[in-house]
Amino acid sequence: MSIDLRFRQAFSGFTLDVDLQLPGRGVTALFGPSGCGKSTLLRCIAGLNAAPEGRCVVNGEVWQDGAHSLPTHRRPLGYVFQEPALFAHLSVEANLDYGRRRARDAGQRVARERAIELLGIGHLLPRRPGGLSGGERQRIAIARALLTGPQLLLMDEPLAALDLARKNEFMPYLERLTRELEIPVIYVSHAPDEVARLAHHIVALEAGQVVAAGPLAEVLARVDLPIRLGEDAGVVLEGVVVERDVQWSLARVAFPGGCLWVRDGGQDKGTSVRIRILARDVSLALSPSPDTSLLNSLPVVVDQVADESHPALALCRLAVGSGSSSLLARLTRRSAAALDLQPGQAVWAQIKAVALIG
Repeated sequence: MSIDLRFRQAFSGFTLDVDLQLPGRGVTALFGPSGCGKSTLLRCIAGLNAAPEGRCVVNGEVWQDGAHSLPTHRRPLGYVFQEPALFAHLSVEANLDYGRRRARDAGQRVARERAIELLGIGHLLPRRPGGLSGGERQRIAIARALLTGPQLLLMDEPLAALDLARKNEFMPYLERLTRELEIPVIYVSHAPDEVARLAHHIVALEAGQVVAAGPLAEVLARVDLPIRLGEDAGVVLEGVVVERDVQWSLARVAFPGGCLWVRDGGQDKGTSVRIRILARDVSLALSPSPDTSLLNSLPVVVDQVADESHPALALCRLAVGSGSSSLLARLTRRSAAALDLQPGQAVWAQIKAVALIG
């Protein structure tokens, strides 16, 4: 299963020029600053923006090949906009029924009860959208999109209109949805926290061009073209909670290649989690240092050392556990020279702080 895209089309302010093969499962984030072409690309996939020379093939089905283009209503997709666009005069249940009636193939449709349960909206069915919060309306919009039986779910900054409290309330539903359903999602966002928490694959765009694309962990670990999710470069690792230290409110998370102590987020042992490690929070040493306040110290191998944007700094990629995982460390060029850092060199990574995502 895959999604093949090729578009080259001039739009106001930039030319969209992409040639991509995206995975046919999980969440692919289109990430970049405002005006870089994220939403335009999404609209081209949906057939809402004309791109006469484009090509779009989803799981082997040709949606567009040059002049041949399926109209939007014939493409088996669900589209969730920034604003939910629910029918204000209908109840939540009637809004969902509208989506169910538009289902193209009963075999592709998510069961109504399943969508309601996944998004936690059963208690809202009799109500009308006007009396609901922004997060509740967006959950209903997603459920309605699922009931149409989509092969692909497109989301255009669905959390942009929510404040931080509503966003935090909404995110667990979105995580569960993307984890438990096999429908691939293409998710537009310029919010680093959303990408770090949800994405499995990332496409970074700038002025209509793809500057990086690939699995999230691999792209974030690049030092030749560091993609910053927010204020700093860093990596996101998938792990499992293997121990909880109730006395000190800490949890130990195992990931491919090692373990790290993090602040306890309340997850049970065995729970899959993501952790984010910023380059600025990783220091290097030639030997382990027992007399330190840092809880986390890992044996690593220097993989690559690259110049940073400031001439005083260097960015170092580190292989953990025979390359099973990667870390980034930012240090001064003076420190790199003092340690004589070279690719292949064994060192110790001392990790100042680790953020548990979610």
